[in-house]
Formats: sequence, C-alpha cells, structure tokens
Amino acid sequence: QVQLVESGGGLVQAGGSLRLSCAASGRIFSTYDVGWFRQAPGKELEFVSVINWSDERTAYADSVKGRFTISRENAKNTVYLQMNSLKPEDTAVYLCAVSTIPTLGPTDYAYWGRGTQVTVSS
Repeated sequence: QVQLVESGGGLVQAGGSLRLSCAASGRIFSTYDVGWFRQAPGKELEFVSVINWSDERTAYADSVKGRFTISRENAKNTVYLQMNSLKPEDTAVYLCAVSTIPTLGPTDYAYWGRGTQVTVSS
C-alpha cells in the first residue's frame, strides 16, 4: 500500500503561483510513476503532469506546458508541482497518484490521494 497526501492548494489571483506537494508513505519502493491530475466541477479527470520515480523523466499536458514544473525530493518522498502564471481555467481539485507499472492513463495508477483545491480568481 502507498499513502498519498496532497497539500499546497488555495486561492490565488490570475497570474499568481502555487506549489503543490504530494507526500508519499508506505511501499514506495514499488513506485514507477507519480502523476498529477485535476478535476474541475462537471468535467472529467484531466492529466496534468507525470514524473518517473527512477529516472525523473517528465511529461506535461499541453495546457500547462511552460507554466507548471513537476519535481521530486527523494529524501522526503515528496513530489512537487510548481504552478506559475495561473489562469482561472486551472481551477480544480488537484490529485496525485502513484503507479507501479508504466502509465498511459489514469487507470494505470493504483494509489490516489484525496486532492487539494486550487482556485484561481480572475
């Protein structure tokens, strides 16, 4: 089992920044990828970014490329999502997830956090 706790969400004005954290505990040695997803009210779950636990390869959704940065801090078993130049359309609950296999989509992730709310005002 892997437990995930997100933090760092909040209310910010458009153009502002937030840094989200995803702290992992448990059987993290089996981690393959750590991903960030988001879900806005009435919308489907959307991929945001992913980092490979071993080689730190990263990928981003086109909607956040150039504005968001995912990173990892091994000593704290934590993955961060630095979000800059935030837009109102970034408003959503942000969730982190861990997979133990290569990922192509959300169904490949075995463990999920409860999420943290990000609200961007115009």
